[in-house]
Amino acid sequence: MLYAIVDIETTGSFASGNGITEIAIAIHDGEQVINFYETLVNPHQAIPYFIQSLTGITNEMVANAPSFEEVAGQIHELLQDKVFVAHNVNFDYSFVKHHLQEAGYKLEEKKLCTVRLSRKILPGKKSYSLGKLCRELGIGLDNHHRAGGDTMATANLFTMLVANDAAGVIPQMLKGRNREQYLPPHLPVEQLDNLPRGAGVYYFYNEVGKPIYVGKANNIFKRVKSHFSNNKSGKQKQDFLREIHRISYKECATELMAHILESTEIRRLWPRYNRSQRGYLPQFGLFVYEDRSGFKRFAIEKNKHYYKPLYTFNTLIEGHNWLRELIGEFDLCPRLCNLAKVADCGNGEVASNTKWDCEIHNNPTSYNKRADDAITWIGKHLPSFAFIDKGIDESEQSCILVKKGNFYGMGYIQNSLQLDDIELLQEKLEPYQDNDYIRNLILKHAAAFPEKCYTFG
Repeated sequence: MLYAIVDIETTGSFASGNGITEIAIAIHDGEQVINFYETLVNPHQAIPYFIQSLTGITNEMVANAPSFEEVAGQIHELLQDKVFVAHNVNFDYSFVKHHLQEAGYKLEEKKLCTVRLSRKILPGKKSYSLGKLCRELGIGLDNHHRAGGDTMATANLFTMLVANDAAGVIPQMLKGRNREQYLPPHLPVEQLDNLPRGAGVYYFYNEVGKPIYVGKANNIFKRVKSHFSNNKSGKQKQDFLREIHRISYKECATELMAHILESTEIRRLWPRYNRSQRGYLPQFGLFVYEDRSGFKRFAIEKNKHYYKPLYTFNTLIEGHNWLRELIGEFDLCPRLCNLAKVADCGNGEVASNTKWDCEIHNNPTSYNKRADDAITWIGKHLPSFAFIDKGIDESEQSCILVKKGNFYGMGYIQNSLQLDDIELLQEKLEPYQDNDYIRNLILKHAAAFPEKCYTFG
């Protein structure tokens, strides 16, 4: 079996928007290098200054170099029918595959990552970056951050790995479509293998342990695996894969619970690679308060952490429309609901800010009765129910509680627990922050599966 050990220098971190400035390929027979190829490449785009400083490759150096398309045929021939080997292989492979494809060639070779191989065959090293690993192992590394120097250092490292592979790690990695070939370089394959096959939420962490992505799944193992099953050449995908160092998870009994937990965790942790739901918080609430004249007044205001609203809304317009329905139903005063500057008292009479011209506006007790009726109506018409479904094991049930139209929380209860005491049920569940997104999810499921709902009177 022959191996093509590859290193490239580029203008940036992702293949679809950047070019290759240098490529080196060492053909290795499992014992030694038997052929070597190296060339500068004109990327036909400017090389960023910081990359010039890192690699020493300048725009002037590549100005007269061949384009990748000109050398693509030779590169493809060197790689064909060989195992593609690199230090952090998915990075190099994504660039070479993308640019070969652009030139009309197809690359579908097996891969080996010397980062992953080194972690398994030579465990316990301080660092597995190429420079630090070579220093610790006594491997010469001349001309670091240039394709030729890094390729020969990787080839010497590979020779050492083959010689020390008593456990047969390399043949195992090459067997079939082994997960080692496509996992991020810093993620132990054992963490993928240990993931459950049921519903839940999973977390990806970076090198310092910060969550960078939260996802939900009906099958955690399959969903996590799908993140790594392709090697897209875009910036977001490549940056994402490079940052993943660890996975954790929380099992849930149902996909709905996983959906709720994911939504909650995204807003709690704000992972950088989660784009959806990040701004999905109820921004406004319906509040009631008593003014200095003794009138109970309604208002749609931005949510306040220290004052609980009767109900929440995503938009001000949604809140105002809801409040106008209350005004029409209970004959409330638009001014006392903060929807008008003056009060229309009927019969063409208008109350100013300081003088009321009707009985209602001169009688807070009478008016407050209408306000109380509206509050009572809200409480009665906002449902309180428990959505009961299967638990993680047979001795329990999952429970999602909605109280007066708002999501209260969720958790697991014993099958023998009576559901008629909502206060007792609350003690058994973990409270969560309510928002329209979660509320609508629950109401949608409740409408689809009414037999799973226990409604409180």
